[in-house]
Amino acid sequence: MKIVITGSIAYDYLMHFPGKFTDSFVAESLHKVSLSFLVDSMKKHRGGTAPNIAYTLALLGSRPSILATAGQDFGDYRQWLNTLGVNTAAIIEIPDDFTASFFVSTDDEQNQIASFYTGAMAYAKTLTFAQYAADTDLAIISPNDPDAMRAYAAECKALGIPYIYDPSQQTARISGDDLCQGLDGAALLSVNDYEYDLIREKTGLADDDIRARVGGLLITKGKDGAYLLADGQEYDLPVVPPHQVVEPTGAGDAFRAGLMRGMELGLPWPVAGRMGALAATYVLEQVGTQNHYFTPAEFVARYREHFDDEGALDVLLAVGE
Repeated sequence: MKIVITGSIAYDYLMHFPGKFTDSFVAESLHKVSLSFLVDSMKKHRGGTAPNIAYTLALLGSRPSILATAGQDFGDYRQWLNTLGVNTAAIIEIPDDFTASFFVSTDDEQNQIASFYTGAMAYAKTLTFAQYAADTDLAIISPNDPDAMRAYAAECKALGIPYIYDPSQQTARISGDDLCQGLDGAALLSVNDYEYDLIREKTGLADDDIRARVGGLLITKGKDGAYLLADGQEYDLPVVPPHQVVEPTGAGDAFRAGLMRGMELGLPWPVAGRMGALAATYVLEQVGTQNHYFTPAEFVARYREHFDDEGALDVLLAVGE
């Protein structure tokens, strides 16, 4: 099965300010703020929804492709993905621009000041499946430039490519009409519980209306697990207890990767869903969206500490040999 992932590619710059931002605010001058904060640490992480999903898929033995745009500073990132077995041939570098970047400073009170530079992501709408990935068996449309997301959904339907619609953090920005267009005919709609409520509000669709338009539905609910509707059957998926909770960013991307790997292997829906739950837990235990690691054997062993797969995951062990 050829899996193609569309979505953002980004660098995350995480900084720490030793103090409180509010100590520098002057109440009567907030209408003309001009401040600079001296940070004492900065870490650069590889990020973006498309590589995040691809990374966990690769750990699970898959060899996905990414269809996305990046900037002139992408060279080392591409090499990293290539070493994992991710196909980067359809990642197009935009000259004279930079990869999308997220800059955030956090103070001692966990207050944050952040900026996001779209950069090369703005060119994602210029790529097409017809040109770069017409032979796709399963696609995922994850958060990206909204125009690109709209175009990819329409093209997947025109080409007969099954796709997972994953608007996630772009749900608030995408119009109700575009959300309707994106989810209509999707093999699976993947959102968290807040995003699902937002979709219903923005589209005016009732729960039954949404279910009638999609082939399946995944709603993640944080510490309360997840809900999966697939092939007309409903499944409640529990969380896998983390050894520690460090940072939740990227857990949703890992969940989708685990589920997609189960789909790729033809595993029963409950098994595939629980693979997603376990993959998400690995991310919770680390800082960064691509800093978790496991072998297929380690993944299966931890899965079996919590669930009975009735031998279904032996196929994953065979891939990992």
